[in-house]
Amino acid sequence: MAAYAILRRNKTSILETLVADYSLILNKAEQNKLITRREYNNLKSINKVDAEGHVLALVDRIIGKGEKNRQAFLKLLQTDEDIRETFPELKNIFSPHPVQASSVDNTKKKRRRKKEPEEGTRPAADQLEGSRPVKKPKTRDSQDGKAPWEKSIFDLKASGILETEAIVGKVVKKSELLTSTKKTVYFFLGVADETASIKLMVYGKDLHRRIQEGKSYMFKELIKDGLYVKVNASNKVSETQHVNVPEEFEREAERLLCPESPLTSIKDIKSSRPRTHVSVEGTVTQIYPVQKVKEKETKRFKLKQEAEEISVTMWDEATKRSKDLSVGDVILLNNMTYSERASLNSSKFTKITKVQSVCIRKVTLEIRGIKKATLKETHLEVDLDTKLLTLVVASRLLAKTLDFQLKKGFKKDLLERIPLSVEAEIQGHRILNMSDPENI
Repeated sequence: MAAYAILRRNKTSILETLVADYSLILNKAEQNKLITRREYNNLKSINKVDAEGHVLALVDRIIGKGEKNRQAFLKLLQTDEDIRETFPELKNIFSPHPVQASSVDNTKKKRRRKKEPEEGTRPAADQLEGSRPVKKPKTRDSQDGKAPWEKSIFDLKASGILETEAIVGKVVKKSELLTSTKKTVYFFLGVADETASIKLMVYGKDLHRRIQEGKSYMFKELIKDGLYVKVNASNKVSETQHVNVPEEFEREAERLLCPESPLTSIKDIKSSRPRTHVSVEGTVTQIYPVQKVKEKETKRFKLKQEAEEISVTMWDEATKRSKDLSVGDVILLNNMTYSERASLNSSKFTKITKVQSVCIRKVTLEIRGIKKATLKETHLEVDLDTKLLTLVVASRLLAKTLDFQLKKGFKKDLLERIPLSVEAEIQGHRILNMSDPENI
């Protein structure tokens, strides 16, 4: 039986067993070169995950590395003395499926005489020797149910790219449009099926508009060019029925376009080298208005973690994704870049996740000043909780509440009416609703 099938079938039991000593299995995987030193450090630095989550991340990483690595991992679990002593339950998990030499090894060694199985055991190979045919189980690299021209992503990656073949998969992630030095427009896709995931490089604005995340497509006449698998004509992509993708391969496909940087504390980030890629979690303490720098929109805010604080700048698409942030929100920023100015900048792979949104409060505000006023929004200096704060309100809401005409230059008229008190609902630094106490 293929190592992939054995690992998949017994995955839950393996996780429940190895969770007893995650550090041992991680160290053994690194010592036996099943994972690189960089992967070891990334897996070791995962935060906010329990022991089972760490083991799951390790096992998923090894499963995705190919049959040779999976065979080596099975052999490690069954033959390493420290592992056998620490996890005696593994013997019961793998007893029906003793580790077998890979097909590569079989071509180099003479066939050995079969040993008689011990009483009470039935090796997988012996199950095929009976007179009654046994149906072959469907494994990750199986082509069961596929047309001759259709390949699974796993088989495609294992055997190479042939222009006469096609894959059918779900688009998990799509990048923004990019432009090469030769002014060629292209983008990347993270695509997955039931067997594996793959990164495709696709050319053209039309395909970027047509292809949507979450939908499934047929990609044919693929071309392997150096590091990339390419799709270079619109007539080689067609939408098809939905493909069911296991969660682990969806995560793999997303990581192909958005590789996850290690979660790092703000204190450690400040001692990092410039251009280090990190992920960080913290509380938003201050937000600045959107600005334009070299024709690009940017948004700055400050992020605090315990006693440490750092400035964050979002660029382009990340600016749009951060528009709903409020002071007090607890957020997770993945794939940020540390700059020489002791601040963090977004990258094209940056992902923003709200861990906890700040609650809505009903308060009485004393408006003391106007920092900025446009027809879209107004930045007010207000007295709240004995502190002078800057809050943002939609100018239309402000005009409706205070009963004035919203027109260019309204700031001058508004200045003549302050200081004044209003009842308001606020969330972080934004005023969501407000009313004039005199009209209540």
